[in-house]
Amino acid sequence: SSFDLQQNYPNPFNPETKIRFSVASQGLVELKIFDINGKEIAVPFKSQLRPGVYEYSWNASNFPSGVYLYKISSGKFSLTKKMVLVK
Repeated sequence: SSFDLQQNYPNPFNPETKIRFSVASQGLVELKIFDINGKEIAVPFKSQLRPGVYEYSWNASNFPSGVYLYKISSGKFSLTKKMVLVK
């Protein structure tokens, strides 16, 4: 398996979306959410994971409509994608 981040689904979403990712080796994995200006607004997931495929549901009911970035990182790997919240 490899380190990968898939596009969230659904996208656009309201108020919840699913984020799927895969981890190639055991280690600390963090999911961070940023606003369009790059300001970190949430760290909904941070945990030690084994290699495999995972899915996290993020509820954005406390955030305004807009474009957000989500970033998954583990060790030297990190990937970022864009998502849209429409209320």
